[in-house]
Amino acid sequence: MKNLRIIPKLDIKNLNLVKGIGLEGLRVLGDPKLFIKNYYLQGADEIIYHDVVASLYGRNQLSNLIKRTVEDCFIPIIVGGGIKNLDDIIEALNSGADRIFVNTSFIKNPEFVKESVNYFGSSTIMASIEVLRNDKKFTCFADFGREDMNLDLLENIKFLQDNGVSELIVTSIDSDGRGEGYDLKIAELISKHCEIPYILNGGFAKISHFEDVINTCDPSGIALGSLLHYQNKHIPSSAQEGNKSFLKSKKEYLNFENITIKEIKNFLKLKKININI
Repeated sequence: MKNLRIIPKLDIKNLNLVKGIGLEGLRVLGDPKLFIKNYYLQGADEIIYHDVVASLYGRNQLSNLIKRTVEDCFIPIIVGGGIKNLDDIIEALNSGADRIFVNTSFIKNPEFVKESVNYFGSSTIMASIEVLRNDKKFTCFADFGREDMNLDLLENIKFLQDNGVSELIVTSIDSDGRGEGYDLKIAELISKHCEIPYILNGGFAKISHFEDVINTCDPSGIALGSLLHYQNKHIPSSAQEGNKSFLKSKKEYLNFENITIKEIKNFLKLKKININI
């Protein structure tokens, strides 16, 4: 088992933290800076920032958000969304990001994978894979699950690892936000065919879901969204736009366990998983 990192993943739209189901129906949950400060204090190993509409609108507005965040967060920050060229990567790194990940542009412009790895080095460049399972077929999507690229998961993994990407973030679209656990069919497939480190994202809602995954595969990290965010939604939101109806309703969402990052790590330690405490 690799050193397993626990990584809060923050989906950002118009500089607000949002969360959806199956990458759709995005709800505003608050100011991401406040959430990140809380996760840092709980013992998160890294943070993932994802501008979820950047590719759709052809923009990249994470720089200001990254600059705000690094003032209170002293752990590595992984950033993606709307990265189309080397200048976008330079801007993200200069703003305080430690590594970047790309999905849409790597699929639509395969040469960009080689170009970015050659320029910045493999350790800086990650790739995001958004995969949907249809029976026995595993297909990759782009634009935060909006566009079916008719690209087989294993074909995509092979291309990315052969061209020097250091790590993958693999999101199960079907599992995202549903609290039913990560798709173990995808986890099993990745375990057999992926030769580089990978982070799993989507569906984690209780301690048993972590055990299911580590009994199936050997991830380098687990990215968490809903499990953490819905426990912290009381953090005041400064959002001036977006779907704030969920916040105003003061309702709970599904049956996520009320567990902290520290409690997750203590559980993994009992399972003799290598983690940072």
